[in-house]
Amino acid sequence: MMNSLRAPFGNDGHVCECAQHINSISGRMEIDPLGNYSYPLSGQELMAMNPYRPWSARITSITELTETEKLFEFRFIDERIRNAFRHKPGQFVEVSIFGVGEAPISISSSPTKEGFFELCVRRAGAFTQVLHEMQCGDIVGIRGPFGRGFPLDLMRGHDVLCVAGGLGIAPLRSLINNIHDERSSFKKVTIIYGSRTPSEVMFRDQFEMWRHRKDFDLYLTVDHPDDGWDGHVGLVTAPIPTLELNPDDTFGAICGPPVMYKFVVEEMRKRNISYDHIYMSFERHMKCGMGKCGHCQIGHQYCCVDGPVFNYWEAKNIQGSM
Repeated sequence: MMNSLRAPFGNDGHVCECAQHINSISGRMEIDPLGNYSYPLSGQELMAMNPYRPWSARITSITELTETEKLFEFRFIDERIRNAFRHKPGQFVEVSIFGVGEAPISISSSPTKEGFFELCVRRAGAFTQVLHEMQCGDIVGIRGPFGRGFPLDLMRGHDVLCVAGGLGIAPLRSLINNIHDERSSFKKVTIIYGSRTPSEVMFRDQFEMWRHRKDFDLYLTVDHPDDGWDGHVGLVTAPIPTLELNPDDTFGAICGPPVMYKFVVEEMRKRNISYDHIYMSFERHMKCGMGKCGHCQIGHQYCCVDGPVFNYWEAKNIQGSM
């Protein structure tokens, strides 16, 4: 499948002024008999020219995490786009399935891994059902990345406390893996992940790796244990009062169901973590990614443009954010 731009032609078949203008910008332009055009622009320039255009990406790996979640690995077909694509933990992309629709999905892989990116997708509707039925080698369209991610530059040199609930581990995994790959740039790292049941715990292999690392403190907790569960039972907030932490040197990162934000923030504040050191992702509000549709508007902010990551002071002043 060729996913290319079309050159604008006039009624007489000649290239219109718009295309001639593009030609003057690019320096030179090649047009084939079908009207497709290309020119020697870099990947960054191509992506910046039209943020509404999805770029073709091939599914190169699929990992089943639970009965309803899968982890997809994607690689852009165009090498220029593949080399130019960069993201920050907490950002998201728009995924297009041609003939089906488009949906925003947070990036789960670390920016340190170049040449591919990963998306954790829950089967929750018609679009995600089709995506779950796709196989390695199938092609989708990708726009982005969009939004504001977690402030890695501020977090470097400090302790980091990550608290995730359910599918909220997907965007936080990008942050945690980034910290893992730049481990010497961060101090103490604590990960708390809560799930309803053991069968819904995602990224089990990765949790096992983090569990056995001396420079990561990991707490897994579930609401409803089964006979084989030997971990913590209870709310995701339960471990926070027992943690050994330096509140003046700690950044918090939170992502999960909206109901959990208020209570996690309250527990962090009881430990005297500063409000401006507590960052939350509202990635569930995404829609178009461009601030055009209004779906993600929270108060006076557009979540897809001004977020999805906000610190507490910003979120506190956005009506309806929590």
